[in-house]
Amino acid sequence: MNSTSEDSEGSCKTQVLLNVYDLTPLNNYVYWFGFGIFHSGIEVHGMEYGYGAHEYPASGVFEVEPRTCPGFMYRCSILLGHTTMPPSEFRAFLENMAAEYHGDTYHLISKNCNHFTDDVATRLTGKAIPGWINRLAGLGTLCSCLLPESLQVAAVKQLPEYHDCSEEDGYESHSATTPYEPTKSDDADQDKHLLSPSADNGEVVFIKEAQR
Repeated sequence: MNSTSEDSEGSCKTQVLLNVYDLTPLNNYVYWFGFGIFHSGIEVHGMEYGYGAHEYPASGVFEVEPRTCPGFMYRCSILLGHTTMPPSEFRAFLENMAAEYHGDTYHLISKNCNHFTDDVATRLTGKAIPGWINRLAGLGTLCSCLLPESLQVAAVKQLPEYHDCSEEDGYESHSATTPYEPTKSDDADQDKHLLSPSADNGEVVFIKEAQR
């Protein structure tokens, strides 16, 4: 499917898609009642962008191949609108967003992956993501009670190792390559979910934030 087209004025328009994932199979039972525990990512210019947690004041914004975000079960894609922002400008836009979304500021209730995609979608298209995707966050402390133990993953206790990626596309990214081993002390931190950097179905590549 071609995600780029031209409008009547000759400007290229690119689709802005929201890719939604299930965090738990329980979503199959509660989805029809407007509830569920979801992860979401924004797909633009052929890549998907999301937000995850770590313990350091550095970018928590990452990119993966569309609909392959590791650790989650893909559910559906929603067309939110279009943007005329070219790839280079969009990259600069993302790097500025990354400066606002550090891994150590991630919070399951007040600043999670769905807050990030909602922010990106609103800035790009003027349209928010559907309310049902982040509804449980709006219910406050209920979220931590409803999350299965397997999803209440503690924050990483050491900074992931990064390496420079290819600059063929004209930008620099950083990829997390070192998995972490949770310890007993991690059990106290259950308000953050960190994507596994060594998943079989895709590599998580962190976006380098803009220098301010």
